[in-house]
Amino acid sequence: MVRLDSLLLLTTLVFAVTLAVVPVQPVWAAFPGINGRIGFTRATRDDICQIYSMDSDGFDLIELTDDQRCNSAPSWSPDGSMIVFDAVREEEHWVVVMNADGSGQKWLADSGLAASSGWSSEPVWSPDGRIAFTGNNDSNIDIYVMNADGSGQINLTHNAADDDNPAWSPDGSKIAFQSSRDGNREIYVMNVDGSGVARLTDNPAVDNNPEWSPDARRIAFASKRDGDFEIYIMNADGSGQTQLTNNAIYDNHPAWSPDGDKIAFTSQRDEYLQIYVMNVDGSDQTKITENATHDSDPDWQPVVVKQTTTALQTTSSATYVYVSTAAPLQSALLGVILGLVVSMPVSVYRHRKLRS
Repeated sequence: MVRLDSLLLLTTLVFAVTLAVVPVQPVWAAFPGINGRIGFTRATRDDICQIYSMDSDGFDLIELTDDQRCNSAPSWSPDGSMIVFDAVREEEHWVVVMNADGSGQKWLADSGLAASSGWSSEPVWSPDGRIAFTGNNDSNIDIYVMNADGSGQINLTHNAADDDNPAWSPDGSKIAFQSSRDGNREIYVMNVDGSGVARLTDNPAVDNNPEWSPDARRIAFASKRDGDFEIYIMNADGSGQTQLTNNAIYDNHPAWSPDGDKIAFTSQRDEYLQIYVMNVDGSDQTKITENATHDSDPDWQPVVVKQTTTALQTTSSATYVYVSTAAPLQSALLGVILGLVVSMPVSVYRHRKLRS
């Protein structure tokens, strides 16, 4: 006769093995993601610009910074809870982080480069929470990385030419950037330790502002190869370069939506720079800001569904299973396996009842 406590022990073991076999994926690895708000830069007065956020349709505008300096180029953290941005302080560029609502501003680059009279700008979050940025130390512009608290600053490029505008791959293994090391600005990619540098574009015009797609298969960028800046897209190895916008005006600063279906970008089709959104094939280009000053530097917020702990609770009369909503495959397997196993004690009890 199978004992009830033995079956409950078996249930617990199956639960543990299932968790080990089907691990919960990191929150930054999810694709397609959920589209959140769009952070961007708005010029408010002469030489003054602030960070704003808005819904993806341009509504619910919120000002996140408000001071007498220029704050620009926002980049959302992997979980969408924080923003890192470029701030002008005492006529130099520095890296600052804040909460998604604009609170808790902290100046990160107050050591290292700043201590040696350098400057830092164009910060972007990595999938694992580090920050890459453009740094100028001893008049040499390079790509650096640092921890989220500003510590551990490391120069990755060490090149006499200008290397700037870093962009992390979704898995955090590579960084795309722009460089003038071959005579004019082209798009390059390297490993996160600075090794394995490879050029992705090669033409006489300027190519800049690379941005990885959330599935890591493509890179959007801007190019002046047809006489003015337009938005292009290419495969991650540099092949299949395709023009998406075609206007006799400035289009730049592409930003992928977390679900991979849209690209936000900056365009000056009217008197001022404004934020537009289009499909990834270049269709349905829609203006989502309408402002009498410049709006630029869009970045799309990832929305993370908070993970809950999967729990197993056993009482003298029943076994209750609480399954996480964060991993669909894991939840499904747990539901099926535990549902079958947990039902066994009830069957055994009824069998004993009939025999007695």
